[in-house]
Amino acid sequence: MPQKPIIHERRIIADTGILTVEQVDLEFSNGSQRLYQRIVGTRDSVLIVPVLDDRSLILIREYATGMERYELGFPKGIIEPAEDPLEAANREMQEETGYAARRLETLRAVTLAPGYLQHTTHLVMARDLYPQRLPGDEPEPIEVVPWPIGDWAALLAHPELTEARSIAALLMVRDLLLGRP
Repeated sequence: MPQKPIIHERRIIADTGILTVEQVDLEFSNGSQRLYQRIVGTRDSVLIVPVLDDRSLILIREYATGMERYELGFPKGIIEPAEDPLEAANREMQEETGYAARRLETLRAVTLAPGYLQHTTHLVMARDLYPQRLPGDEPEPIEVVPWPIGDWAALLAHPELTEARSIAALLMVRDLLLGRP
């Protein structure tokens, strides 16, 4: 494993109240020095794959401001300070889909663009669902979209499913449900 670079200085160059951009002055083991910028301080999040029954998954369709379009994906949200990832997963699922889960399983934690974004998303599979709604903070109702479990290929090819976290979670759950290692 290579030696980690020495951090000579960190300074905040922008703070929006939601995102903080930090400049980091690094020196690598070969003496090379670089200034990098990264987004820091974002709270971890969860993304949940709700398995409704032996035939269906639940997805949602909601507006994605970053892409300026509606996206199809799995429910997701920020982990609140007093929550663990599984508690956050069950809360977010109730807010966004109107279902709660009796069984929650952590699949793994993933990062997004780790070269410049300090953020982790915990991928969770939810099973044994039952109707239960909590009020959410969404600006408009979220469309709940049941999807046939056996129709993986069509979902992966769907033009509204572009988020890498949702695709990764879908492939993991597909393999688990099909008994693949």
